[in-house]
Amino acid sequence: MNNTRWGIIGCGDVTERKSGPAYQKTEGFSIVAVMRRDAVKAEEYAKRHGINRWYSDADALIANPEVDAVYIATPPDTHAFYALKVAAAGKPCCIEKPMAPSYAECLAICEAFESRGLPLFVAYYRRSLPRFRKVKDWIDAGRIGQVRHLHWTLTRTPSPVDLSGNYNWRTDAKIARGGYFDDLACHGLDLFSYFFGDVIDCAGLASNQQRLYDAFDALSATWRYGSGVTGTGIWNFGCAQREDEVIVRGEKGTITFSIFGDVPFVLETADGREESVIENPENIQLFHVGNMRDHLMGRSQHPSTGRSATETARIMDVILGRT
Repeated sequence: MNNTRWGIIGCGDVTERKSGPAYQKTEGFSIVAVMRRDAVKAEEYAKRHGINRWYSDADALIANPEVDAVYIATPPDTHAFYALKVAAAGKPCCIEKPMAPSYAECLAICEAFESRGLPLFVAYYRRSLPRFRKVKDWIDAGRIGQVRHLHWTLTRTPSPVDLSGNYNWRTDAKIARGGYFDDLACHGLDLFSYFFGDVIDCAGLASNQQRLYDAFDALSATWRYGSGVTGTGIWNFGCAQREDEVIVRGEKGTITFSIFGDVPFVLETADGREESVIENPENIQLFHVGNMRDHLMGRSQHPSTGRSATETARIMDVILGRT
């Protein structure tokens, strides 16, 4: 596919800067249509981004013969609904993360695309970002020797939206039972699997401490990879301060970094301390989108597929007590 024409279902905030412009900047890709249930907002988005066609009906966008592939950027509770339609239409697809609210739904999506031999990508774009690939290079090169353990702490203060009592789909248990955990923790857990492989053992605890909403707001977990590396994590969204730190401990040193923060990545060994500062692109999904282009053209294998995202969903389900 040397020239892939994309349609977007759900042109909300994430597509304004993080993802949408990346498709337009990638050679061999273009956005030819967008869909939003509010036709006025769909039209406004299309005109603002120089896109010629807009819809309020997803079926019409999917059926358009000028749309070669579809990017689904709606809230996660509708991902499976739209993805199965795209698979039935025989078109490649990229789904915004998390792939779906449950492992079972992710598995159904995967099987639908695999049975038709269709490419399926998921927007876990950290697997493609140079700054995180630098961490993988350090690990794979044995800079800290045999990796023993990783720990991730992610805490933040209560959201003003949630304190106000206004509706927030990210903390609506019917859409995201894990609340912000569903939205944020999946990024790190998926990245760690990219570094260390599949998780073979996992256990978690989840609770609602603040009672500001019906989703979970305090979680912890422990897990083990097939490689023998162990992992632990805590995620709490009602703390006094924001903290986001990952520490990877090896037999010869440590690597410290942030999943979301714009801070240096630090390698410390007996030989000293090394810092890596790699800026993110203006459009954070640029490298992810470029890797999709290369995959569709047969140049390389994309690091974030439906199958790898389904494995991330399985881990999330275990931590949330769904299995």
